[in-house]
Amino acid sequence: RSTRVRSSSASDVYKRQVIKGTVRNVIDFGAFVDIGVHQDGLVHISQMTEKYIRHPLEVVRVGDIVAVKVLSVDLKKKRIQLTMKGV
Repeated sequence: RSTRVRSSSASDVYKRQVIKGTVRNVIDFGAFVDIGVHQDGLVHISQMTEKYIRHPLEVVRVGDIVAVKVLSVDLKKKRIQLTMKGV
């Protein structure tokens, strides 16, 4: 079950939580996803699909709604790592 987080802090998301988010930016090494907290989360290219892809645009586009799972939250570095695998 995926949810949409509406909060201002990354401390409100937790590991293994499944969340729906909106792709905000696609870059060579992954995609940034707005999951409803102040900091967007990163889905690294290796965490997008089980099969090999050359570029994240093969899987997602800006504006897509995707289900992601939280891999880790680093409050000091203000980083949220996400995966789309197995979601």
